[in-house]
Amino acid sequence: EVQLVESGGGLVQAGGSLRLSCAASGLTFDDYAIGWFRQAPGKEREGVSCISSSDGSIYYADSVKGRFTISSDNGKKTVYLQMNSLKPEDTTVYYCASSRTVECGMWWWEHREVYAYWGQGTQVTVSS
Repeated sequence: EVQLVESGGGLVQAGGSLRLSCAASGLTFDDYAIGWFRQAPGKEREGVSCISSSDGSIYYADSVKGRFTISSDNGKKTVYLQMNSLKPEDTTVYYCASSRTVECGMWWWEHREVYAYWGQGTQVTVSS
C-alpha cells in the first residue's frame, strides 16, 4: 500500500520559514516524481513544485519561485519543501503526491491528474 505522509505545517509570521516533509512508503521512490500542491477553500488545487530523482528535474510555480526549494532524500524516501519569505497568501493546506510518471514533465507536472497517490495534507498558516 502506497502511503504519503506530510508533516511540518504550522503557524508562522509573514517573512518566516517552514519546512514541509513528505515521507513515502510502499513505492519504489526513484521510479516516481513527487509533487507538492496546495488548495485554498473554494479554489482549485494548484501545483507548487515537483522533483524527479530519475532525471533531476525540478519545477516551481511562478508564485513561489525564489522563495521555496524542493529537495529529496532518497535514502529516507522523503521529499522536502523549504518555504522561506512566507506570505499570508501562502496560507492553505499543502499536499504531496506521487506522479504516475518518472519525470516531472514541464508540460504536465502541474496537472493533478498526473498524480496517483496523495497525502492527507498539512496546514500552513501565515499571519500578517
